[in-house]
Amino acid sequence: MAVGLLLGRFVPGLNTALEAVQIGSVSLPIAIGLLVMMYPVLAKVRFNETGRVLADRKLMITSLVLNWVAAPAFMFALAWIFVPDLPEYRTGLIIVGLARCIAMVMIWNDLACGDREAATVLVLINSVFQVFAFGALGWFYLQVLPGSLGLPTTSADFSFWAITASVLIFLGIPLLAGFLTRTIGEKAKGRDWYEGKFLPKLGPWALYGLLFTIVLLFALQGDSITSNPLDVARIALPLLVYFLVVFAAGMVIGRLLNLGYAKTTTLAFTASGNNFELAIAVAIGTFGVTSGQALAGVVGPLIEVPVLVALVYVALWARKRFFTN
Repeated sequence: MAVGLLLGRFVPGLNTALEAVQIGSVSLPIAIGLLVMMYPVLAKVRFNETGRVLADRKLMITSLVLNWVAAPAFMFALAWIFVPDLPEYRTGLIIVGLARCIAMVMIWNDLACGDREAATVLVLINSVFQVFAFGALGWFYLQVLPGSLGLPTTSADFSFWAITASVLIFLGIPLLAGFLTRTIGEKAKGRDWYEGKFLPKLGPWALYGLLFTIVLLFALQGDSITSNPLDVARIALPLLVYFLVVFAAGMVIGRLLNLGYAKTTTLAFTASGNNFELAIAVAIGTFGVTSGQALAGVVGPLIEVPVLVALVYVALWARKRFFTN
């Protein structure tokens, strides 16, 4: 993050060069980093075991409620509590709250020893909901709900195709690659070879992709972040509260429902993580690259990355303390 911010601040024209070629509305180098990050994680998934996840109604229902009811409503409340006087930042925060995570959550879940199959299923469900519900929820939280409460409303036109393209590129491609890799690898050499020899060599590339993506992401927006430190602080505070509270809610609810450590951790990370790639793309496409909404989207990963890395350690601590069985 620090390297990226410094590059973006002191290397002239770097952001222009990074944005010269795009996939959908995301810079090509960042898109490559995201795909490299996602592929090894999805290649580890045992796809023949996803049926047991779908059969777990407690997990499915709880995840849907946390992701699509509780978390967006909580971000709406935080945006109005912390930045009531800054409508652009408030709108950007609400958009971040609506963009449910489909990429980096797989990394956080893997580092915290969560349930890979459960994470894959929940991310797939989030992706489907994202395509069909993002626009409707944006209309509800930016126009209907504030209007009914006597608050100022915001007009926003979300592109259905931009959201669909984001899901298909950043989840669909690595998911298909991971599925084919496991299927072909196990048929050719067997599961013992695939998981004992092949995956250990492939696995580190997920972290290489993560680090590469973070450097480029912050290089792309480094000047915007370092030029507005006070505004960044105003946006950062509600984001910090959001990540901590939603993660804690997921862990507590999963523990109360006796989901076990792996599924509880997956529930907490999939609920607290956000698809900042989509949030930034929507904010830029709707309000412009220099808008306050776009800055709010950029600050999202600035807070999310270190906080969710820290929460990996919190989850591992909770495993020993509260999930001894």
